[in-house]
Amino acid sequence: MIIAIAADHAGRPLLDRVVEVVRASGHEALLVGPAEGDPHDDYPDIARAVGAAILDGEAERGIALCGSGAGVAVAASKMRGIRAAVAHDHYTAHQMVEHDSVNVLTVGARVIGTEVAAEVVAAFLGASFSGEERHARRLAKVADIEAAGR
Repeated sequence: MIIAIAADHAGRPLLDRVVEVVRASGHEALLVGPAEGDPHDDYPDIARAVGAAILDGEAERGIALCGSGAGVAVAASKMRGIRAAVAHDHYTAHQMVEHDSVNVLTVGARVIGTEVAAEVVAAFLGASFSGEERHARRLAKVADIEAAGR
């Protein structure tokens, strides 16, 4: 898979390790975030860059890094077709893909360290949507909410 990755100033401490894990897992890392020192590294810019790479077909999934993981999750989820969620533990990182078909992992560099982040990224990358009827039914309801805007 091609994984779009971006980090704002607060998420930058995890960036190199995340890229390393993506590559070690057999995937391609597509860096879409701003260069260090670029004034356009606000978390909405990061979320938009990762989401756009997926929606434009340049990547299958994405990873967005900020201080808490929350800001990029909120911003990315505003993009139609993007399902972003914060994960700071192994279980959530794979379950959100298996049950909710999340396509953007968000992580907070001020919340977890590099090795826990590496485990979370590996779990996210190793998971796939289950396709079970109950999960597909729930995902269809989420798509209905997105389409209706409420």
